[in-house]
Amino acid sequence: MSYFRKNSGTGNGSQTANTPLRMKILVGIIVILFAALIGQLAYLQLFYGSRFSAEVNATDQTTVTKAVPRGVMYDSQGRILVGNKAENAITYTRSLSATSKEMYQVANILSNYIKITDEKPTKRQIADYYLADSNRAKKVLSALPKSQKKSSLTTSEINEYEVAYVENTIKPTLSTKQKTAALLYNKMSGASTLSTINLKSSGLSNKEIAQVGEHLSSMPGVGIGTDWNRYYPNGSSIKSIIGSVSTTKTGLPSDNLQYYLVNGYSRNDRVGTSYLEKEYEALLKGTKASYKVTSNTSSNTVTKTKQVYKGQSGASLKLTIDAKYQAEVTKALKQQFNSALSAGAASLSSGAYAVAMNPQTGAVLAMAGISYDPSTKKVSDNALGNINQSFVMGSVVKGAQVAGGLINKVITPTNNTLPDTAIYLPGTSVKKSVYPVGTFSSLTAASALEVSSNIYMMQLTLRWVKASYVAKKYIHMPQTAFQTLRNNFKMFGLGQKTGIDLPGESSGIEGSSTDSSGNILAGSVLDESYGNYDAYTPIQLVQYVSTIANGGYRMQPYVVQSIGRTSSDGKHFYTYYNKKPTVQFKIPWTTSELAVIKQGFYQVVHGTNSWGTAHALKNVKPSISAKTGTAQTFYYNTKTGKSTDTELINETMVGWASSNNPQIAFAIVFAGIDPDLEGSYNKNMAKAMVTSYYKLHKGKFSSTK
Repeated sequence: MSYFRKNSGTGNGSQTANTPLRMKILVGIIVILFAALIGQLAYLQLFYGSRFSAEVNATDQTTVTKAVPRGVMYDSQGRILVGNKAENAITYTRSLSATSKEMYQVANILSNYIKITDEKPTKRQIADYYLADSNRAKKVLSALPKSQKKSSLTTSEINEYEVAYVENTIKPTLSTKQKTAALLYNKMSGASTLSTINLKSSGLSNKEIAQVGEHLSSMPGVGIGTDWNRYYPNGSSIKSIIGSVSTTKTGLPSDNLQYYLVNGYSRNDRVGTSYLEKEYEALLKGTKASYKVTSNTSSNTVTKTKQVYKGQSGASLKLTIDAKYQAEVTKALKQQFNSALSAGAASLSSGAYAVAMNPQTGAVLAMAGISYDPSTKKVSDNALGNINQSFVMGSVVKGAQVAGGLINKVITPTNNTLPDTAIYLPGTSVKKSVYPVGTFSSLTAASALEVSSNIYMMQLTLRWVKASYVAKKYIHMPQTAFQTLRNNFKMFGLGQKTGIDLPGESSGIEGSSTDSSGNILAGSVLDESYGNYDAYTPIQLVQYVSTIANGGYRMQPYVVQSIGRTSSDGKHFYTYYNKKPTVQFKIPWTTSELAVIKQGFYQVVHGTNSWGTAHALKNVKPSISAKTGTAQTFYYNTKTGKSTDTELINETMVGWASSNNPQIAFAIVFAGIDPDLEGSYNKNMAKAMVTSYYKLHKGKFSSTK
């Protein structure tokens, strides 16, 4: 018998009854959460509302700088050597909200009114300009393979693919106006936010200014301002000393970019790139004006501009060089060199150089130079050749050689006669002077200087270094012979940098001291003794002769006399710093030993020996004391980089005036003169340098002997 229990259905009824309760619980939870949210919002509004409002209207502060005029350079008499010439400029200030599209449009509009003809856009600039058109950019992007536009690539990486596609596949050809627009777009897009740059300043016509001015409202950011360029009111012959300044186009030198950026420069700032402009860049550049610009971050608008610092123009330099005297020396040098060219004497020359210095202070009075290229026959100014070109100078250094003999007691003021017997080395030709062997049986030191005796200097050297010598049989020089002579020359500044305040100075060139086996070159030691071996610079020569002229003080040459500030009206110069003469070394000679050398230099011009080398200058007023020189050299082919067998001479001269009151010392070099056409170019130049200097300073100095 089976029993079955009937389902009463109480389970389903209970579930149905519980449903409204669960819904009520959920609704309650939701109500509580909404209430909490509303409460939180109310709390934030009441207690933090102002803070959030401030953040929404937050501002950003940016410091913007503005360039100031570069320092001026004056000559010793206060004449402007290089100044700043204001010029009109079309400017662009990049706003906070400036987009590539806007700059592209502005560049296209502006290209209707101005032309840029001194620049050509690069392939990259053309591509960037091409892609600035959004329609063209879309087409280029769609043409790229998928691998070059996948989402994992950065925007800049994709852009590089786009540029490459434009450069290599499309290769757009631009009209003249579009090329200008491409350059303008490149300049605009390269500008920093809120910075002002020059779009065009050089060669801007009145018509261009007028047309741009009429349409400024259609070109956001474009304006009309001023720019400056360096100018040289007293001639550009001194420009190679002053140096150059970069343009806004070239901006900062790429080889030292990080240095300038770290020191607060902008990429398009102008900086000194050579010589004085570079050497004194930190002073000449001045301090930029500084403005604090406040902008609203939500609207990208400038709300306030406040000047923090008005800026300070660059410091000005007063040089030791007299512009008028510089012009006279340059003119005379060109006249003499052209005369040598006309005579055929300088057809293979590398140029000519002349430098004048105050022997009492080291102040450079004038520095002129000419570079000549025999292959192109091009003549160019190269005043800096006086500090960076080295030449074998010849007999002009004999004053230092005699001084060494006196200081080391090889000869004395009362006993300095040596036999004028030529030197015969085994297996070589005779080593002698210009005049015939046997012309003199013996010579004093002063007479040897007057007739420029090579023999005297060699005989002095044999005794000085204690060499063993038998004519035509053998010669033995101690290993220290070269160093003995060179140490003596260096006391006078020959063979080492003078320390002049110009970059790029050369120390000269030392010839080899030994052969491949390590044996001293005995014959070359003798050549060294009369200036026919090592090479020196003209600035070293003038320092050397100044040391004799002033009594034995080796003065450091310099070209910047003082540093100061130019008044706003440009009429006054206020000095901050004044250069004091610097003595680098005092020659350890006695007064009587110095007198021997000075007498020799005086006799070179005023002596009576028929073999005297500069008697043609004896009537020049004021009196000149000097030493001439010729040195054997060979033609150096700059194209092949090799010397040839063509023999030439360097025609040189050093001296001072007046003889008993030295106010000017000079050094002159005519390099690579044909020995068969040797002239008086060095002596003519010396006369011009002395007479023009005293003419400009008439009555300032007394000059007798």
